[in-house]
Amino acid sequence: MIHPTAIVDPLAEIDSNVSIGPYALIKSDVHIGSGTTIGPYTTIEQYTTIGENCRIFQYASVGGAPQDLKFHGEKTHLKIGRGTIIREFVTINRGTESGGGITEVGEENYLMAYTHIAHDCKTGKQVILANNSTLAGHIIIGDNVTVGGLVAIHQFVQIGDFAYIGGKSAVVKDIPPYVIASGDRATLHGLNNVGLKRHNFPKSTLQELKKAYRIFFRIGLTVKQASERVKAEVEQIAEVKNFVEFIIKSNRGVTR
Repeated sequence: MIHPTAIVDPLAEIDSNVSIGPYALIKSDVHIGSGTTIGPYTTIEQYTTIGENCRIFQYASVGGAPQDLKFHGEKTHLKIGRGTIIREFVTINRGTESGGGITEVGEENYLMAYTHIAHDCKTGKQVILANNSTLAGHIIIGDNVTVGGLVAIHQFVQIGDFAYIGGKSAVVKDIPPYVIASGDRATLHGLNNVGLKRHNFPKSTLQELKKAYRIFFRIGLTVKQASERVKAEVEQIAEVKNFVEFIIKSNRGVTR
């Protein structure tokens, strides 16, 4: 199912159940899993692995060399998880040697038009990046995160699970899990209640997360003071532990 105008390097490993559209360019050392569709005029660069049942729309550029002045042609990689959708004009760069050598896009991600994922980024499962979302290098995004349109995220920032970042935001510090953040520069606006309810978080979990959020961000405590109070006053369910651990381990400092 390869269009006759597509150019496919003979060293590319492509499952027999892959569709490749007109004028697509597939280079060597590319691996494409069963059920994946590659749209017209798409470029898949070297050292890229694409999982099963992905859909890549026209004019996407996947696996390009990192935009890093320290990069000098080293063999680095890009891995895209199964079921991911990549819309028009998305650009994803592979990793750098100094950053671990790999960029990883998780399973069932939805990358809308003009999204950019730079070198050495990692996204979790079911991440949504809306139009013109821009990820600088070395960013880590957890599971079930939604990033609004025209959002710019600074390099080395981490975004926790189930967080929601509003459109046209500039994110320069870490975003804890389960929260909403927006603005230039981004600030927190409480829990992501709508998103958590859509993912069937029980009411009791939301109540405990709300207590922990208030202790950390509403009463002027240091991280150490807040973590001690949460341990003493909030039920230690898995989500609360994840929330606290993320904040304690943050290297850049968390958005407040």
